Amino acid sequence: MSAPIDVTQTTFKSEVIESETPVLVDFWAEWCGPCKKLGPVLDEVAAEMDGQVKVAKVNVDEERMLGAMFQVMSIPTVLLFKGGDKVDEFVGLRPKSEIVKRVQSHI
Repeated sequence: MSAPIDVTQTTFKSEVIESETPVLVDFWAEWCGPCKKLGPVLDEVAAEMDGQVKVAKVNVDEERMLGAMFQVMSIPTVLLFKGGDKVDEFVGLRPKSEIVKRVQSHI
């Protein structure tokens, strides 16, 4: 069973860009209410889709450069990377079924 991993500017390239599997990257912050609700949903996605997708979390308060690099204006923002390229994104709270469907369309 896989759990989300914390990603920093130092580990972003190795964990996300160079990943063999697609990676959902959740840009979030401690003070963000919708982020706190999305977290457990992404935990379930990580567990249920272990081996098919990796879930990574970026705390935008601690990793401002990553947030700026991907033009994150609102949180939660979730980007899906495949083969090092951003292939999908959404902003705000979404149901697990929609997130799974988005990921499956890129597997």
